[in-house]
Amino acid sequence: MIYKFRVILDAEEDVFRDIAIDEEDTLEDLHNTIVNAFGFDGSEVASFYTCDDQWNQEDEISLFDTGDVPGQQKIMSDYCLNQLLSKEQTKIIYVYDFINMWTFFVELAAIEEAESGATYPDLLFSHGILPATAPEKDFETEDEDFYSEFNDDLDDDDMDMFGDDSFEDYGFEENWN
Repeated sequence: MIYKFRVILDAEEDVFRDIAIDEEDTLEDLHNTIVNAFGFDGSEVASFYTCDDQWNQEDEISLFDTGDVPGQQKIMSDYCLNQLLSKEQTKIIYVYDFINMWTFFVELAAIEEAESGATYPDLLFSHGILPATAPEKDFETEDEDFYSEFNDDLDDDDMDMFGDDSFEDYGFEENWN
């Protein structure tokens, strides 16, 4: 079966690509297809994120294992598309380049039989031009009381308990080497 995706840039202007890819290809294959479809050079790290129907981000699946314990982190090459996406679970978020944060909403639009003679993955349709820079992201929480857990009610007088803050005496000789 072939999965047909619409990959939409999270921006004010409509910029999207429609992609067809084999259901047994991996998330890494989808990553490479998205990179090519939008004209990126592919030199930056990226991750997919599972999400719910309202696009709320859940588990990360990264391009490379960057965890402290090798093999513990989920990576793209470990997952076939049909393991994560189906008629019931159609949405996933893709982030390319963690410095610029190119963010895309990837939605499974159709599951169809492969066309005879067609090669996959395939760029089916392209709309809009990718802007020169990634759209600004506004990182806000819906939870108005998010920071209340960090409110420790300490003020400057409370910091006096740590003593002199001149930092003149570090406890070692000036010419220690």
